[in-house]
Amino acid sequence: MHEWALAESIVMAAVEEATKEKLKTITQVTVCIGELQQIEKEIFLFALNELRKSQKPPIKKDAFVLRTEKSTLTCHTCGNTWKFTEMKKKLNITDSESIHFIPEVVFVHTRCPRCGSPDFEITKGRGVILSSIKGVR
Repeated sequence: MHEWALAESIVMAAVEEATKEKLKTITQVTVCIGELQQIEKEIFLFALNELRKSQKPPIKKDAFVLRTEKSTLTCHTCGNTWKFTEMKKKLNITDSESIHFIPEVVFVHTRCPRCGSPDFEITKGRGVILSSIKGVR
């Protein structure tokens, strides 16, 4: 489960930043999850809350706020823009699982719905980003 590894990275980054900012307690950590990442949010949140327990500065219980960013793909050939949710319905379970673990696999399983080109980019909604940290000095 890559959720635990991602959670560990987020907690470590939050603690590192809070230490730099001389925060005594972390009260809120906002995490933006790209839709393409397809994280199991319950597992991710559980991992974040378990990993927070032994941190210094301490991270308050229920400090984690998860937000989802919808994924947008843009074709380099025709300029068409489309949403990952539109194409996700057409994927089989194996392909969807592949994208879950390695989002770049989307390039293998997707083509522009307008022109059929495999030449596109993910313009929004990829990855896991530590958006903000709040705390008490």
